[in-house]
Amino acid sequence: MAKIILILSDALRYDVAVANMGFLGHLVEYKLASLYKIAGELPSLSRPMYETIHTGVPSSMHGIVANTIVRRSIMPNIFQSVANAGKVTAAAAYFWISELYNRAPYDHIDDKEVDDESLFIQHGRFYTKDEYPDIELFASAAHLIRKFSPDYLLLHPMGMDYYGETYGSDSKEYRNHATQQDKWLAPLIQEWMEREYTIIVTGDHGINKDGSHGGTTPDQREVPLFTIQPNVKGRGDTGESVSHLQIAPTVLQLLNVPIPETMKHQSLLLD
Repeated sequence: MAKIILILSDALRYDVAVANMGFLGHLVEYKLASLYKIAGELPSLSRPMYETIHTGVPSSMHGIVANTIVRRSIMPNIFQSVANAGKVTAAAAYFWISELYNRAPYDHIDDKEVDDESLFIQHGRFYTKDEYPDIELFASAAHLIRKFSPDYLLLHPMGMDYYGETYGSDSKEYRNHATQQDKWLAPLIQEWMEREYTIIVTGDHGINKDGSHGGTTPDQREVPLFTIQPNVKGRGDTGESVSHLQIAPTVLQLLNVPIPETMKHQSLLLD
């Protein structure tokens, strides 16, 4: 039975990922992975896109239209669907994810580490500082996988967003951090492939040279989608554009979990 890891790298822009993430590029070049481009949904803001990616519906439908809206999701979503199917969920993520799918508002003591089968995110490790080191978060995710072998795990680092907003997208700090994420993830991806996880790598939004996002320009919207499947040949650089709205139904289809009627978009045709 398939298991899924979704790596949602906050503010990972398409062109920066393709140019600077060498291990992922290697997998694409050797057709061990497939690469697509996403013209991201709007607004190109974090909390709305977390909900869009996990519900498969646009922001005007799910109602999380700004970062300032703090409440649980009211739409069918990946975590809810997977948990209701009797499978195991986990996340190593920013605390807004906890607020959307576990409890809101977030309690920085009670909600920081959770292991509770009654929650939609049953095993969660959450952080509140944008500058929280990605390498530490990756270790938390790897620990959750080794300890609980979840059917669905969300890994959500904030480093690209932090460096992009601090220095701008044209900075060496932003570009170099993409390379750092790739280097830190490379051995973990190898391990997770050996554990027969399907791995999806994408971003919620891009960022512009001024360190801003929320608008409609390609640099604020375009993000990559890498798919890596165990024992399945990839397609390399497909040159194809896909939608954020396809991620949720794709994850549920791969997990053999019923897709809610609200998720109208076609799943990606992954073998």
